[in-house]
Amino acid sequence: MTHEIFVPFWGDPGLLYLTVESVLNQSDPDWRLIVLDDQYPDESVADWFAGLDDERVVYVRNETNLGITENYREAIRRATSEHITILGCDDLLHPNYLDVVRATIATVPDADVVQPGVQVIDEHGTVVRPLVDRVKSGLLAPRRGHGVAVLRGEAMATSLIRGDWLYWPSLTFRTETMRRIDFREGLPIIQDLALLMDIAFEGGCLAYNPTLSFSYRRHGASASQKTLLDGRRFRDERTYYAQARALARGKGWRRTATTARLRVMSRLHGVAELPGVIRHGNGTGLQSTLAHIFAF
Repeated sequence: MTHEIFVPFWGDPGLLYLTVESVLNQSDPDWRLIVLDDQYPDESVADWFAGLDDERVVYVRNETNLGITENYREAIRRATSEHITILGCDDLLHPNYLDVVRATIATVPDADVVQPGVQVIDEHGTVVRPLVDRVKSGLLAPRRGHGVAVLRGEAMATSLIRGDWLYWPSLTFRTETMRRIDFREGLPIIQDLALLMDIAFEGGCLAYNPTLSFSYRRHGASASQKTLLDGRRFRDERTYYAQARALARGKGWRRTATTARLRVMSRLHGVAELPGVIRHGNGTGLQSTLAHIFAF
């Protein structure tokens, strides 16, 4: 079945074009790409897509600016395939991405979420390995060599609440699961983790295939970095970890609840970010970071 790839767009048009080219270069040609332009103020983007001679590529400009979460929801509303990928507008698929995803689904047919192997690149396209990504791959991700690791229900929830080692734009989802489980309101910065945890709380399945097939772009001055400096990131994390602990206790998942209460890796993240917050953040950011490290 044709695999649908959605790209919610608001950003650098040049990086978007590289993203589209990475889809065009898939070794498996059975895909459909839908770009959802969220009213980005550059008319040349529409002209660029008009010049593409590939009927598999669809460019849509939203009538109004929806914002990132609503644009994700718009992608899910438009989906017609059994599985979808919501790709970042500056990330890159490797030519084998669809091959890896389809092989993983063939191995784990009930997978709600598929995580392929990922490398991290900077804004210039150079492969980098920041500390957070070394921790993700070295300490948090399951280790299964070249095989597919499968996590279900409580095991999935405990793994993700210990430390979110997934890369959201690289994930492929079962469309029906995304329609059934919506994004939580009030957690814009960690909405991806909250949704993945809700999939786990419903007994969902995560399949991890470490075969490298995706490049995730991490910017030095990204929006997520700004939320660390002004305190929003850690504030939202503390709010959600408390919610996750309550949900886990309600299901009798003691290991998940304990992991959410201790949130060791999340605290260590706060320790790692503290020097940068002291140098570049504001008072609110410093207070939030210290609370994140020490508060129980």
